[in-house]
Amino acid sequence: MSHAEQFEALDAWLSEYQAVWRARPFVQHRLPWEADWTELSTALRARALEQAEADHGDPHRLDLPAPFPALAATSRRLSRLPDWSSSPPPVPLNLSAHIPGRKWQQIQHFAHITSLTLTEPAAKWVDWCAGKGHLGRLLGWRSAAPVMCLERDRQLNHDGAELSRHWQVCAEHVEADVLAPETWGRLAAEQSVVALHACGDLHATLLRQGAAAGCRQLTLSPCCYNRIASPAYEPMSALGRHAAVSLSREDLGLPLQQTVTAGRRVRALRDRSMAWRLAFDLWQREARGVDEYLPTPSRPESALACGMPAFCRDLAAHHKLALPEPENWAVLEAHGWQRLAIARNLELVQALFRRPLEVWLLLDRALYLEEQGYRVRLGQFCPVELTPRNLILLAERAS
Repeated sequence: MSHAEQFEALDAWLSEYQAVWRARPFVQHRLPWEADWTELSTALRARALEQAEADHGDPHRLDLPAPFPALAATSRRLSRLPDWSSSPPPVPLNLSAHIPGRKWQQIQHFAHITSLTLTEPAAKWVDWCAGKGHLGRLLGWRSAAPVMCLERDRQLNHDGAELSRHWQVCAEHVEADVLAPETWGRLAAEQSVVALHACGDLHATLLRQGAAAGCRQLTLSPCCYNRIASPAYEPMSALGRHAAVSLSREDLGLPLQQTVTAGRRVRALRDRSMAWRLAFDLWQREARGVDEYLPTPSRPESALACGMPAFCRDLAAHHKLALPEPENWAVLEAHGWQRLAIARNLELVQALFRRPLEVWLLLDRALYLEEQGYRVRLGQFCPVELTPRNLILLAERAS
């Protein structure tokens, strides 16, 4: 399929099942689709929390009642993109100093695919939201082309400049806010702009301003689509603006829910916090006599050390609620863990729509750049085990 055909097919499917992927198992005790898919609902509600945790990374392989297999097959088919995640060539180990191992592997894969797929060698690299400029420095080191690193944090720029001098990479580290119009004037037609995991408005601005400047090449791996200033998603392409699907900022968070890279301790703390939140939810609904979810703020890890009763009382105080104490805190906690198991298993249906929605968003960007005269390719630049945000957009100005 062309990008336009794939986008339209995804748009029709996502629109048809939007009541399914917009359901919120953590908030709603019964989901809209459960009345129609009773066998699937029963099977999921009978599963343990450990089963849900094991299957969230790849729910497509599960043997569950209809319509789960059909949804899984369509999800795979409509979101399929080329896999370019071959092993990158080796580089000096010292070049990765002070970079976490998984992040360095992502940078290596991204740089390798970027260099490998460009039809013309880069004349000058621009590292957008560069941090210390690790990506730009690696590309400059490999190609001997000069690099401009755009980063608003002065200390990161200082540290990056020291590293570039050490490795004798011709790199200019510029203190600049990429959302500010004065920064956009630094973009020029001969440049190749790269951005690894730029969030929301940061990467959308890159595409718009890079295209406006006529930059030769734009290479991007988007992240955190929900980090936008507007309350709802504003499509970039003409097809996107006429799409059947319209997305809220909350909807944009769905692709980000896969966390295959989180460690065991982080997952355990997350689960405890979620179970206690759900215990509070059960308590406040019963005590108030109102079947309504109350949004709860994120709490620091230290809040978990005080025990569940203190945790729940703190949430009640946040909402200015004077609730009668539950008869048995231990029983309430057990019910919270039970609710968490149910919610996490019901989320497996929603999880089938994570990648399709992410590809829909990426295709909207690709179609926009094609409208601006670019040739665009989409694919995966690294294995999902390194990061679930492993999609890459490569655009070159057509001759």
